[in-house]
Amino acid sequence: MTEPKASPPAGGVTWARVCKECGQCHDGRDSHLFEYQDEVDDELVCHICLQPLLQPMDTPCGHTYCFHCLSNFLHDQDFCPVDRQRLQLQQCRASSLLVRNLLDKLAVLCPFRSECQQSMQRCELQPHLHNRCPAFRRLREEAERRKRPSWNELKGSKSDGDLADAKSTPITRTSQLSGPSEPGLVNPAFEEGEDDTPLRSSLVAEATVVELFREDPDEDLGLRIVGGKDTPLGNIVIQEIVRDSLAARDGKLAPGDHILEVNDVSLASIPHSRAISVLRQSCSRVRLTVMQEKGFKPRPEHLVQPSASPQSQSPTPNQNHGTIIQVTLVKRERSEPLGIKLIRKSEEPGVFILDLLPGGLAAKDGKLRNNDKVLGINGQDLRHGTPESAAQIIQACEMRVNFVVMRLPDVSEEGGEGQSRGARRVPEPQYFKRRSEYMKEPPVGFSSQEKTVNLKKEPRHSLGITIAGGRDCRSRLPVYITSVQPVGCLHRDGTVKTGDVLLSINDIDLTHLTYNEAVTILKTQAAQNTITLRVIQTFAEEEEQDGESNTREDMDTLEGPKEDDINWAPLWTSWLGLPSCIHWCRDIMLMKTNSESWGFSIVGGYEESRGQQPFFIKTIVPGTPAHFDGRLKCGDEIVAVNGVTTVGMNNSSLIPMLKLQKNKVTLTVVSWPGSLV
Repeated sequence: MTEPKASPPAGGVTWARVCKECGQCHDGRDSHLFEYQDEVDDELVCHICLQPLLQPMDTPCGHTYCFHCLSNFLHDQDFCPVDRQRLQLQQCRASSLLVRNLLDKLAVLCPFRSECQQSMQRCELQPHLHNRCPAFRRLREEAERRKRPSWNELKGSKSDGDLADAKSTPITRTSQLSGPSEPGLVNPAFEEGEDDTPLRSSLVAEATVVELFREDPDEDLGLRIVGGKDTPLGNIVIQEIVRDSLAARDGKLAPGDHILEVNDVSLASIPHSRAISVLRQSCSRVRLTVMQEKGFKPRPEHLVQPSASPQSQSPTPNQNHGTIIQVTLVKRERSEPLGIKLIRKSEEPGVFILDLLPGGLAAKDGKLRNNDKVLGINGQDLRHGTPESAAQIIQACEMRVNFVVMRLPDVSEEGGEGQSRGARRVPEPQYFKRRSEYMKEPPVGFSSQEKTVNLKKEPRHSLGITIAGGRDCRSRLPVYITSVQPVGCLHRDGTVKTGDVLLSINDIDLTHLTYNEAVTILKTQAAQNTITLRVIQTFAEEEEQDGESNTREDMDTLEGPKEDDINWAPLWTSWLGLPSCIHWCRDIMLMKTNSESWGFSIVGGYEESRGQQPFFIKTIVPGTPAHFDGRLKCGDEIVAVNGVTTVGMNNSSLIPMLKLQKNKVTLTVVSWPGSLV
């Protein structure tokens, strides 16, 4: 019997030195180290490293070693370490599932025993470190604070006099984006003032690595994805973080992040469907390299107008959404509660104050209010955070807790235009209640085809389809087919496919109905002897890289729902080919001051090489009117500006139109949900 031990991480351990899988400090070429709670049977110990087996491999001669140990040994030798029989690595096989399960169930201690006394099965240590261990989380947060811009730099404020001259860490890339960076790129975020003096010196963009760990290798990451080489966006962009998902709980990714690599596989030059296939691969650890927009740097010192003392805590108006307030609460002891209830809202990302408990520290201070949106706590960005992550930050604070909140004007105190500028919007009367009035062609490479099915059937026979969508769903989608059942008459006909959009049945229009209305009409008409069903199918032409067979295989996997997938939905690119008569659009009004930029960049417009392309939102810059408004998303298509269609426009037409709108602009957009991964 043996009792292997691992040295606990030293007090001076850093995030760079600690192993992200076992929590110990060891050379990257060495095996992982664990501190086992009990003695381990010799039968489960590797004969090379004399530690419990990791990724056990069986040799033909009946011995078992760690995969890492054996591969290193056979790199220089050609025999078994025990009996010295001839051996090559390709002759070895992974040990049985029984042996691997026994090893996974070995009890280990958290390596950060001074702060975390948890014990768990060995297979649970990695999820524990990344999701539950306070010491591991502290190391990670300290490293992030060192490499990321401060909260004041993200806001572009001058609350710290040294921020204007702050230097980025090596991983941070500050892009001087004063003009289009690629053909077809419009950057209304980078406008210039009346005197041609740049309003912002530069846009801070940071390349960073985010690792997500999942106990179920097939669990969704919780990201909605748009873009791809075959679309005008070009890059793969996160449109949305799904609530309560793995990515939402992790809290490091945000809408607008550009995904550059997944597990060292580049997404730079691949079409949308292939990128989704890579992101959906089954694995326990997902390593994402992303480019994150961090907002504008402060203006250079000589361009900044004289202002109040940088230490002033007075409220400052912010964008089109009310007031930014900084509040500091000082606890008498570290464990003293603040007396704040935090919630999240279904219609808006972020953390909000629900209530201040009577007699609590926050209530006595009197500066925070119900419905304040928490933007940051002690320098930690919470614009897309959760109440859970906010609570963890508060619990980790010492005596001082610094809040940055945004307060919306009270509707009862605001009138006229001021109400639309600050108050959270009530549902608009025309919100998705009208079809698009702007006729246009789909993006190059995307198209659609209408199909008609005429059937004669017995009244008792069902159509054999399931549907989703409807104009009452969150994205106001048309009704589409999610599955064609083998027992139905439509399956036997073979014309209708999964993902087809329903246009009409027996001349009854289905394109403007809610989900329940569509179900009722389909059931009623299915009782008829004769059925005439009109559907529309979309197509996406992908650029071939590795051969047509690979593309077809990817598409078959992605387009066809799994048997148990009741929430299947088409890819984002499937919606792009729909004709504009099916589009349902909404108007989004943004407001700003003269000195601000709108805060979004656009790709598309007329290009000689590709002809007319729709305009798409590519980037939304943090800390700008478009970001704080919250309705625009990456991947949204702009079909009109102030009621003027964008069809036929190029960059030189749209840029002046946006710059002329000094304080208010109305964008008419069509929004499709991103592909879920």
